[in-house]
Amino acid sequence: MGETMVNRHGLLALAVLALSASTTANAYEFGWPGAEQKPGLVIGAAAAAPPPGLYGFDQVFHYQAKLVGPGAPVGPNGQATTVKGDVAAQGILWVPGWTFLGGTYGVVGVVPVNSGVVGSPINVTPEGVHNPFIANELSWRLGDSGFFVKAGLGIYVPIGTTTGFNKLESFGDPWWTFQPNLVISYLKDGWNLTVNLFDEIHTKNPITQYQSGDIFHAEFTATKSIGNWTFGPVGYYVGQITNDRSSAFYGNAINVNRYDIWAAGALVGYNFGPVQLNVWGTQEFSARASGGTAGPPGIDTAAVAKGFTAFAQLSYRLWAPEAPVSPTRPLYRK
Repeated sequence: MGETMVNRHGLLALAVLALSASTTANAYEFGWPGAEQKPGLVIGAAAAAPPPGLYGFDQVFHYQAKLVGPGAPVGPNGQATTVKGDVAAQGILWVPGWTFLGGTYGVVGVVPVNSGVVGSPINVTPEGVHNPFIANELSWRLGDSGFFVKAGLGIYVPIGTTTGFNKLESFGDPWWTFQPNLVISYLKDGWNLTVNLFDEIHTKNPITQYQSGDIFHAEFTATKSIGNWTFGPVGYYVGQITNDRSSAFYGNAINVNRYDIWAAGALVGYNFGPVQLNVWGTQEFSARASGGTAGPPGIDTAAVAKGFTAFAQLSYRLWAPEAPVSPTRPLYRK
């Protein structure tokens, strides 16, 4: 139901920051090797707009992973650095009944609260509010074909919790992120076959002038509803498609130019009537990172998280406009 967001790789950014501070004479940013929105978070969300009304959704997830890649830090016994995160988000979707260019208009707003743990040798426990998200969307129904298309533009507003010399040591980010998206769905005979495509375009960090590259997401849903139950396979891809741009603040050091992550999983849902509950899990089976230039010459410092995520979302309608009153049939005739 609409877009949702959280910062999944903020934990990794904190880990790399702490490592760089402990192993080099100069502490520098290493860039921002992650995504503003948690990959897999909009799995199950189709392109069709619901009837006019005000809707709410509560979303939580638990993420546990290990850092991988040529620059991934390891513990004193050679063990991989662990990353864990827990997030709870409250979202609102308003569909006022307006149309524009033949599409149904909707607006979404979400605010998440995050907490995390990065293990040895980093040993940090960040927590805070991530940047709030707002999006305007248009949804089109393509006749009786069963196909729907939705397009929108989301914005992450930089008012989340920020700390540290570069404002990146918590879950908020000091820059704006613009997210154009396109969703294509086939919704017929209980099927939900959906591809959700969106890009993250980041402005510069106003503190350091470092600019992270664009992040592309593709999320896939192939579920079937039988009675009140919904189930089926899901998956996603997320990757950095343009290079970071460093600045003099860090001596032009860059952490990750590119990374690619693939994941697969399954979703099960149940419609209780007043509320719809969806639960899904995804396992990242491939994660690669390269292009780190912040370490000694010839050493690639790139790292990325690879792990499992369990999601849950509760969706419900808060308000709907009153239905028009039908004319009363006369009790007598002339």
